[in-house]
Amino acid sequence: MNTQEHIRLAEEYGAHNYAPLEVVIEQASGVWVTDVDGKRYIDMLSCYSALNFGHNHPRLVQALKDQLDRVAVTSRAFYNDQYGPFCRELAEFCRMEMVLPMNSGAEAVETAVKTARKWGYDVKGVEKNKAEIICFTNNFHGRTTTIISFSTDPFSTTGFGPYTPGFKIAQYGDINDVKSKITPNTVAILIEPIQGEAGIIVPPSGFLRQIREMCTQNNVLLLMDEIQTGLGRTGRKFACEYEDVKPDMFILGKALGGGLLPVSAVVSTRDILKVMTPGVHGSTFGGMPLSCAVARTALKILHDESLVDRAQEMGAYFMTQLQGLKSPAVKEIRGKGLLIGVELKPEAGVAKKYCKKLKELGVLCKDTHEQTMRFAPPLTITKSEIDTGMEAIRKVLTS
Repeated sequence: MNTQEHIRLAEEYGAHNYAPLEVVIEQASGVWVTDVDGKRYIDMLSCYSALNFGHNHPRLVQALKDQLDRVAVTSRAFYNDQYGPFCRELAEFCRMEMVLPMNSGAEAVETAVKTARKWGYDVKGVEKNKAEIICFTNNFHGRTTTIISFSTDPFSTTGFGPYTPGFKIAQYGDINDVKSKITPNTVAILIEPIQGEAGIIVPPSGFLRQIREMCTQNNVLLLMDEIQTGLGRTGRKFACEYEDVKPDMFILGKALGGGLLPVSAVVSTRDILKVMTPGVHGSTFGGMPLSCAVARTALKILHDESLVDRAQEMGAYFMTQLQGLKSPAVKEIRGKGLLIGVELKPEAGVAKKYCKKLKELGVLCKDTHEQTMRFAPPLTITKSEIDTGMEAIRKVLTS
């Protein structure tokens, strides 16, 4: 079948909860994908950072195959020989003590919310059912009912009430507003160190550090959602490291599965995760040997191929090339490492039409928040591949 035939089937039989670009991918390797008609594209979206290692990294594919030949699923009703080593290696990578694995990023956020609330009741002594968690304007942490309950995006919330209580919203970047929201019932602050879906919004310098200090002073947990920004994406292991901030809990996903499987985790201290006792929380597939084997290999590749440093180097190069465009359509370019947003001026039109034009020229990216184009290629991208992408970007943004 050709592109249009595949799209017709998808539109007829699939729910219309996405509005994808009209490209039907059939094969992929590294930073390149090929559609069913044989046209090649450079992938500058990376499945929203799930593909930090590129498509079908050979070591990850081999780890998957090797584990499939042994055992794929056991459930947590039993131990398996990959689970313990995975927990130790991820805990050490995060400079933490314990790991609670799940599958999707949204599941990890739900796990963090439940853990923070239970810690609030069992350890901090908050009155039953009074726990509060502070979140931020324009946040994106997933699409479950509880998570959208603290979203400020009407597209995420409209039509899905009633909403889960217990959340307060502070202005992202405004430390005084955060301070005003803290009460004796506050158990946690949940934050993205860079807001990805909001348009690659980088907070003011010192903001994360001030929140860390505020949490410490008020016996409040700092929950850092590094699902999109973690594992090297921003040129650091974690984006919060730009301000030397260590949270009480990391929330991880996307790249942890190496671009092959949904793998997520909450990583924290023993004193916090000890509140999650047998029977209070779980996941059928969380911590299964196949996921653990792939995630362990992903962490090894991140180290062996120096991908954190590579993201810093290639991100700086990409940013320099973008800033050199001097396009009349561009309002601002921002980001860290290989997580870059190009915000367009209102008079230039919506970002989606530029992404469509780039697709025609062989570059895949995606718009977010109407006016911003998001570029987040695999961390394995080379300068010559960035140059290839820039040829198309230059044509689209300067024409």
